[in-house]
Amino acid sequence: MYALIALGYTLVYGVLQLINFAHSEVFMSGAFGSYLVVNGIIGNRHLTGVAVPLTLIAGALSGALTGAAIAWLLEKVAYKTLRQRGAPKLAFLISAIGASFFLSNLAGKLFNRLPNNSFPGTTGGETTYFNLSRNVIDTTYFKLNVIEIVIIATTVVMMVFLDRLVNKTKLGRSIRGVAEDAPTAALMGIDIDKTISRTFIIGGALAGVAGFLFATAFGASYTMGFTPGVKAFAAAVLGGIGNIRGAMIGGILLGEVEVLVSNLSFIGAQWVDVISFVVLVLVLIVRPTGILGERLGRAA
Repeated sequence: MYALIALGYTLVYGVLQLINFAHSEVFMSGAFGSYLVVNGIIGNRHLTGVAVPLTLIAGALSGALTGAAIAWLLEKVAYKTLRQRGAPKLAFLISAIGASFFLSNLAGKLFNRLPNNSFPGTTGGETTYFNLSRNVIDTTYFKLNVIEIVIIATTVVMMVFLDRLVNKTKLGRSIRGVAEDAPTAALMGIDIDKTISRTFIIGGALAGVAGFLFATAFGASYTMGFTPGVKAFAAAVLGGIGNIRGAMIGGILLGEVEVLVSNLSFIGAQWVDVISFVVLVLVLIVRPTGILGERLGRAA
């Protein structure tokens, strides 16, 4: 989950060299977009057989579309005008924080009074239409639920897809060109504005899918974006800001540290957040550019 969200941070930072602090609310928006679609499909029915994976696919796609749309609007409304006017970095930061608060409060007004903001099949929800919380692998050392397998499989597929997209396609070359040297990329015929918009759309789609998966496992809330968003940003820094593969590794590593720490009896789960950021600080002391190093050029 952290890796998927961190990819959006690192993509935008690589191109614009700014932290999109509203990205956590893009993640939250994807959860609610898929929430409406999934609950509209299911209603009061109990899903079985092929209907379960089809509904999951519909939820993931709707989350991706919602996240991509919100990220695209953010770029057009909160960042594009500032970028065209050569505004200082502080203006981008203030705009991002303002957009984050707006989206969070808007979702609170729209969804906070719904009777149940939990996805069907969540481990803590009242309904179990998906039956995703039952254990499918149960050994002496670990248990795996269906939803956990879905999250892992989806994340791996999307990370591999993004890696191939950035490294093997024309769009990916444009993104890497703008991230390396935007003025020179423009001279080579790359449309800077379109490339930046598409970068936001890709990052938003990944965050939207992550929002759907998170909400399926834990339920949806208009405050759900803050903690995963901060952790994902930490993961991006840990792996090397601007480095896509670094964001993947940083997200997975941070998640593994949290899981291991929460199962140590002499530490306890209440110290998970503290230990996670201590690990981040220690890694950056040893290697300030992150595990795989930064990849920064001239900002667009």
